[in-house]
Amino acid sequence: MGTKEIFSTVAEAAEHLNAIIEYSFDGIFITDKNCNVLRINHSYEEITGLTKDEILGKNMADLVQQKLISESGSLIVSRTKRPVTLQQRFKSGKEALVTSSPIFDKNGELLMIVTNVRDLTEIYNLKESIQEKTDAIERLRLELEHIQTPLTERELIVRDETALAAMVLANRVAPMDTTVILFGETGVGKEVMARYIYQHSSRAKNSFIQVNCGAIPPSLIESELFGYESGAFTGASRGGKIGLFELADKGTLFLDEIGELPKDMQVKLLRALQEQEIMRVGGTKPIKIDVRIIAATNRNLEDMVKNDQFREDLYYRLTVFPISIPPLRFRKKDITPLALSFLGKLNQKYNFKKRFSNISIQLLNEYPWPGNIRELKNIVERAVIISSGDEIKPEDLHLLRPTNPVVPAEQAAKEAAPETAAEVPDELPSDLNETLEKLEYHYLTMAYEQEGNVRAAAKALGITPSTFVRKRKRYEETYGNKA
Repeated sequence: MGTKEIFSTVAEAAEHLNAIIEYSFDGIFITDKNCNVLRINHSYEEITGLTKDEILGKNMADLVQQKLISESGSLIVSRTKRPVTLQQRFKSGKEALVTSSPIFDKNGELLMIVTNVRDLTEIYNLKESIQEKTDAIERLRLELEHIQTPLTERELIVRDETALAAMVLANRVAPMDTTVILFGETGVGKEVMARYIYQHSSRAKNSFIQVNCGAIPPSLIESELFGYESGAFTGASRGGKIGLFELADKGTLFLDEIGELPKDMQVKLLRALQEQEIMRVGGTKPIKIDVRIIAATNRNLEDMVKNDQFREDLYYRLTVFPISIPPLRFRKKDITPLALSFLGKLNQKYNFKKRFSNISIQLLNEYPWPGNIRELKNIVERAVIISSGDEIKPEDLHLLRPTNPVVPAEQAAKEAAPETAAEVPDELPSDLNETLEKLEYHYLTMAYEQEGNVRAAAKALGITPSTFVRKRKRYEETYGNKA
């Protein structure tokens, strides 16, 4: 084999080696034993943003000093004579994982240093993309946890003038971002009103997150509202947790039972409302939020402020626009429509054809409803279950019974009006049952005239309202025209 042929083969091998180096996907960076740059390939330029003109012939110590790169693997290898892997940052802002390896000659002396450079930017972008998807899934999961019955299944029934006044205020404030607080007894429908305001606001397409401040243990309420960072406390989820304020961002946060909020949390809530930013438990940077607040309570916050149970500054911050929802006993015109609405939904759900008797409707309207709309809904549902036929009768509304014991009608009549009872004739009646029934009918009528409603009249006689109505109706049909 001739010399020319040998040189041709070596030249071809060198050309192939150069092509391999130049077109390698990873960046390749070669220095001599003194860390002077001998060669870089095209991938290195793409990954780092540095050019051959900036790098070739330069010493690595100078490149670090000039802050073209953050740290040099070649400098470490030149001292230790051992491979090293580290993370490098470049002036372009890109980051890479570099592995520098020593190359020795046949005598074991350091000859050169070869560094492989792998781009981390795409890996970081992929990681961020995965994290964003993970956060989105977590946000959706939390939203589903706090979303109650769909709004399409909610109905706000208002016929009575006392309730219409509250609705006028709700309609005026709904389109605005003003903080609203709803006052009212337990069961009057504060949550339904809050959802109505949300549904008619500019934030209706975003989240409606509800939290019952009285249902969360005091030790957990801060982390529930504001979230926490990884390792914030023992048992904290790795990676931290988003809070309800962040979850409601761009939407509405309904703080039910706000009067139950502990004093130390009232300070942090006030800051969140004033600054529109929150701090996660264990966090160091404030997080900006854009949340509309609707609060609700069945307590007298003004009295709580006087008794140092509620912060005065938070009270004034929450009561920018107060709305008082009247109790059901003051909304007489709403009782029947509400009862029929609840019954209609139950009929649809269970494929029933239940209906109220006229007397049952009368009883529902005369009952004082200490539990308000929630009690009405529960009683209707129980009556649907208890009633044996399609008609819901007074006896099916068993929770309407008075608490005092039932006594015989004859005894009740004597106790209620002894003077009148003394006027009963002494002679024997021709029909004892008829005489007793007429006497009982007399006292039923008298009690109703004196008390003005079935509930009070039945209580005065010591019988149940359903018994009162049933007997009175029967006696009217039998003896009404003979009176």
